[in-house]
Amino acid sequence: MFSLLFVPGLSWGTVFDMNHHSSPIEVGKYRVSPLATQNDQGSFAASVSIRSGRGSATHDRVSRFSTVFDNAPAALHYATEHALAWIGERSQAVHA
Repeated sequence: MFSLLFVPGLSWGTVFDMNHHSSPIEVGKYRVSPLATQNDQGSFAASVSIRSGRGSATHDRVSRFSTVFDNAPAALHYATEHALAWIGERSQAVHA
């Protein structure tokens, strides 16, 4: 998932990636991939992919959050923390 911005003028053809990614994190059987996307007003929205399984048994849970942030690192942190909390809840349910 990505969005592109084409800037006219001297930089014709220059493409800017408006998304900010953090390196995926491996947590047990899960792969957490947070994403921050800048909107037209300059603030950032957060989302995260939580993937598990392999091949045809792969499951990917994607969460998008309504909270907006002033910068990409804050949005990435928020998404990562929510993913880790979700994984923690699943781990507690398995061990209960």
